[in-house]
Amino acid sequence: MKKAHEKNELKIMQIRAFCMIADRGTVSEAANKLFRTQSAITRSIRDLEHTLATPLFERHASGMMLTETGKCVLPRAIRAVQELHLIPSVLSKLKQRDSGREEAEPIWLFNLRRLQIFLALHRLHHTQSVATSLGISQPAVSAALKVLEKGAGLTLFQRTPKGMMPTSAGREIAPFISRALNEIRHIPEDLAAHQGVLTGTVHVGALPLCRSSVLPLAIAQLVTRYPGIKVVTNESAFSALVTEMRAGDIDFILGALRQNDAVPDIHNQVLFDEELILLARPQHLLAGRTLTPDDLTQTQWILPRDNTPARHLLDRAFQALGMPAPQPVVESGDLAIVRGLLLHSDMVAAVSSHQLEYELRAGILTPLTLNLPDTRREIGLTFRQGALHSPATKALLSCINETLSDTA
Repeated sequence: MKKAHEKNELKIMQIRAFCMIADRGTVSEAANKLFRTQSAITRSIRDLEHTLATPLFERHASGMMLTETGKCVLPRAIRAVQELHLIPSVLSKLKQRDSGREEAEPIWLFNLRRLQIFLALHRLHHTQSVATSLGISQPAVSAALKVLEKGAGLTLFQRTPKGMMPTSAGREIAPFISRALNEIRHIPEDLAAHQGVLTGTVHVGALPLCRSSVLPLAIAQLVTRYPGIKVVTNESAFSALVTEMRAGDIDFILGALRQNDAVPDIHNQVLFDEELILLARPQHLLAGRTLTPDDLTQTQWILPRDNTPARHLLDRAFQALGMPAPQPVVESGDLAIVRGLLLHSDMVAAVSSHQLEYELRAGILTPLTLNLPDTRREIGLTFRQGALHSPATKALLSCINETLSDTA
């Protein structure tokens, strides 16, 4: 049984026909290139225009000219089709077979439901769970997987005690499929923005440094200005956030910037920089004193997690002070835990100067007077190289910049 929302879903074959007409200029040229009849191409465009509720082409005797809304749709439509076209070459490398000739067009990938099934199985690992989540039968899931594996010429999932787990081929093609579907998902949002209405969902990777002030203020401003926009935050570790961003499931990451040459398809934008400070409750014995390294020898430490940029900076700072690296009683990047521990104990935390800004202004916590040398680091935005931001994402990025300007 089909869900109600499926009736108006965009179809990849229609998007493919749209891109080809835009490129070739006529239905007949597009039909020849795609090895389909002119009537089939005409029907695809008519159905796509019906689904989007807007004309995409002006029909002339000399050919088809994009309307303004057609021009709005085209960049993202091209990107979606391009992502799927890249998959055969990825699979050829896994097969260790490169014929040197152009790969055949992957028609087996041009089915929205089939790709949704692939991604759901990649995430859930059980065919029945996929069937339930998509409102389809389990045999339909198995049939879709069979078509995908036949087209790929490789096994994409293998049955294990933990369920249907992706093979190396399945893992390699998943980001391409995910990016293609995310591009398609944004097309109606692009059209709505073209008509002056901002809608859609922004997915933000929220690292600890901006969770307490910059991001909440920007989100509050965004949803007040554009009530049709929804924001979803993801507080996973940086490596997991990058993986999701590469798949198009996260729009950007906000927090401490990493210089990672091993991931060439991401880039950073610096917003500001800040340094690490030591915090304690106001009643702490060390509060209000000018400290020396010797004063901290008996300290119980709350520190950033091991192998994080902040922890590396902190270790180097203590080395510069002639002290051994501090040994934590607690390692945590969760501000609620850090705050609670500081308020109810004599522990000392090393944190970014912005992380507990409200508590500092209110006098709930106090900084200790010991300078941590060379702990300044850059805070900013991390993007996937070449990503086409949705209108909602652009609006949130604008609000982040406005928030920083207002608080500067």
